[in-house]
Parts: sequence; structure tokens; C-alpha cells
Amino acid sequence: MNKQYRYILISSIVGCILLYYIEQILKVDYLTKTIMKIVIFTLIPYIYIKIYKKSNLKLSLKSKEVKKNNIKIGVILGSICFVIILLTYFILKDAINLQGILEELQNKSKVTAVNFIFVAIYITFGNSFLEEFFFRGFIFLNFYEMKHKKLAYIFSSLLFSIYHIAIFKTWFDVKLIMLSLFGLISVGIVFDYIDTKSKNFLNSWIVHILADASIMLIGMRMFKIL
Repeated sequence: MNKQYRYILISSIVGCILLYYIEQILKVDYLTKTIMKIVIFTLIPYIYIKIYKKSNLKLSLKSKEVKKNNIKIGVILGSICFVIILLTYFILKDAINLQGILEELQNKSKVTAVNFIFVAIYITFGNSFLEEFFFRGFIFLNFYEMKHKKLAYIFSSLLFSIYHIAIFKTWFDVKLIMLSLFGLISVGIVFDYIDTKSKNFLNSWIVHILADASIMLIGMRMFKIL
């Protein structure tokens, strides 16, 4: 196990534990939580770049690898996810404690109908970029290029799912949490795979944007904005 491998493995786990502590133990408001996430998800890769002289974490929009055919899969899968999430919501909404979610967002995160639009825009574009940069650009693609391909898929998708479960563990019952865990691991693996086609995290970011956009539409419905 080389030093680069150990740094990515340990630092990413520590980063997610810190975010769990901030989210579930300190129970800070959304702005504070967002600032801490930006710091953690950018500082860890930045230290990695500085120590190991790596610069392959950028989005590389000017890369020759980024062509319309290479990102088409992201647009197609993202559109499918958009529809599936909305359909799933309308099918399972009676099994979800929507009022409880709404109250938690308002009381703990201080998200209201007034600021929700700004939160939604950030989540859809900013937060999705941050998560793809960290889980795919920093963790998966680096492990993948180190020839630890199986570990790259398993570790990045598992950490991605646990990180999200920690955020909304109080929203669902045990059955829905297990279903969400399975779904997030599957999504993580798919995100990983499509990024091997473009050799950056642009494809998964596109899918993430469209998936988050559908969730934000549900949020707007909950806050009675729509």
C-alpha cells in the first residue's frame, strides 16, 4: 500500500466522519454545514495535489477526451434518473414522513420557503459538483488509475452511499433506509463506470445535476412553491 493510496483511503473516511459529526451531532444550520463541506471536500484533494504533485483532479473541460459522444451517456442517464425519481416519489410518498422531513429542514437546517430556491440552485449545481469532484474525481479516478479498479468501484460507491445515508437517516424507516443504501451504492457504481468513458467526472456530474433537479422539484412541492 503506497502513500498516495493510504492518503486517499484514510483522508476520505475521516472527511466523511467529520461531516457526519457536523450534520448529526452538532446539528448546525445549512449554511454552516455547507461551508464545512466545501472546506473538507476541497482541502483534502488540495493537500493531495500539493504533496504528490498531482493535477488530474480538474474537470478538464478543454480535454480532448471531452466530446459530445463521451458526455451523451450522462445526458441520457440523467434524463432517465430525473423521470424515475419523480415516479418513485409519487408511488412511495405515502410511506415517507414528508412532514417530518419538512420540519427537520426548517428547524435544524433553517431552510424555508423563502430561501429554498437559493438552496435548490446551490444543491443542483454547486453541491453536485463538489460531491462528484470528491467521490469520483478524487477517490474513484485516482484509485482506478492506480490499477485498484475493484477497490475504486467498491470503496467510492460505498462511501458515497453511507455519506448520504448519514444525512437523511432520520427521514425514513429502516426498510426505506436499506432500499436507499442499495440504490445509492448502485448509483455510485454507475457514476463510476460512466466516468471511465470520459476519464473525468463530467458524465456523473451531468447525471447528478438532473437527479438533484428532480429532488428539488419535490422539495418545491413540499414547501408549496409549486
